[in-house]
Amino acid sequence: MTRRADGKRATTRTRIGLVVVATTAILAAVAGCSGDDSPLPSSTLGQAAPATTAPAQAAPDTSCNPRASLKPTGALPQPGHMPAGSYMAEIQKNGRLVLGTSQDTLLFSSRNPFTGKVEGFDVDMGRQIAEAIFGNPDKIQIKVIPYDKRVSSAADGSVDIVADTMTANCARWKDVNFSSIYYEAGQRVLVSSDSPAKRIEDLGGKKVCAASGSTSLGNIGKIASKPIPVAKATFGDCLVAFQQNEVEAISTDDTILAGMAAQDPYAKVVGPKFTQEPYGMAMSKDHPEFTQFVNAVLAKNRANGTWTATYNRWLGDFGTAPAPPVAQYR
Repeated sequence: MTRRADGKRATTRTRIGLVVVATTAILAAVAGCSGDDSPLPSSTLGQAAPATTAPAQAAPDTSCNPRASLKPTGALPQPGHMPAGSYMAEIQKNGRLVLGTSQDTLLFSSRNPFTGKVEGFDVDMGRQIAEAIFGNPDKIQIKVIPYDKRVSSAADGSVDIVADTMTANCARWKDVNFSSIYYEAGQRVLVSSDSPAKRIEDLGGKKVCAASGSTSLGNIGKIASKPIPVAKATFGDCLVAFQQNEVEAISTDDTILAGMAAQDPYAKVVGPKFTQEPYGMAMSKDHPEFTQFVNAVLAKNRANGTWTATYNRWLGDFGTAPAPPVAQYR
């Protein structure tokens, strides 16, 4: 990659960005006619949303252990025979589990360009819950939701469950229940391949993008060298903004950044993890028995190798699967 005399990245990256915009538009069109149950968001994917500086962040809420969820009680019921009066029975009656997730997080929840289906590690987490309820993992409806609607969608019942690279924290626990932790991630930074930056601290005064409503956005503003947080509707929009030279970098969980780097030969992920991001699935607080049920499914799948097989399917390129996160209960 070359640079212009003014130090900006040359037009190669901009051209790549325009290709990504066009490709994303094609994916949206494919998805719209694929028969997928997932509705497309109202905003146009791939078009960079206007940049907004992140608001001042309050001190983190440490009033709880965000990793500790509700302990399962008893054995799992047989698929198709959910306890009367339980939320699982209501889901069974509805004929499908409604999963809230994104469609542009490669490896975790992204649209397959050939089938138009949303797939990935997070989606498979949802499919495993559907299989436990129905005996069929395909009894699932995927509802694409924005990052900043993940908590509200779970809280108000717009979806049955959210699995969307979502960090369990104390502030969110006040509005929703989280499952036990199903994945351990950490925040890093993506920069151009010719960038001298080695870590987030090297980006002081530079624009660094993250999705609105993500913990990543607030974490950028806490760095002592004062990088400038820039909010976009999705991380897909961040990638387009990065490729069009609107921002210097993107910062979020390492797993999400790895998917972005795989799409852009002129990008690299740098620096150590500077946060811990324990992922949990979010559900309404109105149905604690559902959270306990989900935790029982996760416990079973940790023990029988399903979690490891899911990791190897989607994230095996990162190396040997680690041990599944150990469940903690309240």
